[in-house]
Amino acid sequence: MSTPRWASTSDPYVIPGVGDAWAKEAAARGRTGSQQLLGVETVVPDLAIRTALDLGDEGRAVVRRRLILEDDQPVELADSYYPAWLAGGTPLAENQKIRGGAIAVLAQLGHTPATVTENITARQPTEAEQTELRIGDHEPLLVMRRLNRNGAGRPVEYVITHTVARLSPGFTYQMQIPVE
Repeated sequence: MSTPRWASTSDPYVIPGVGDAWAKEAAARGRTGSQQLLGVETVVPDLAIRTALDLGDEGRAVVRRRLILEDDQPVELADSYYPAWLAGGTPLAENQKIRGGAIAVLAQLGHTPATVTENITARQPTEAEQTELRIGDHEPLLVMRRLNRNGAGRPVEYVITHTVARLSPGFTYQMQIPVE
């Protein structure tokens, strides 16, 4: 029996060669999608991120922090973490936008995502998130955590997004079930 295949609205964000998936997603709704790079640094991330990326107690990661905009209005904060052993000395660690996107760099390095695990929750924003997203404390956020693993099963990217729920286009998942 064949294994079911899931498809989701996240697919363009994990497939190399798609380019700016957010700009294309927004354009499909007649909007303009853009992003601002807020910073890139090498950090010892919190325990949950170190665990997800198999970094150990003192493991370091490169984090790329971005503000996602739709029609020049903030809609999401996105932080992407990469193991320092993988990202160091590559465009992933440079404080500038990446032509073709981070997934293209992972593919060029031989670490194309092969499996994706996503977890989506909701919560109220922190004061810092309220300021960055220009929202009040009554505006819930959708928090998506995505772990990308390469073909060998090794974690290569951990993404955390905080999206203003009322501004989110939503997440759609579809399963193709093989019929025999």
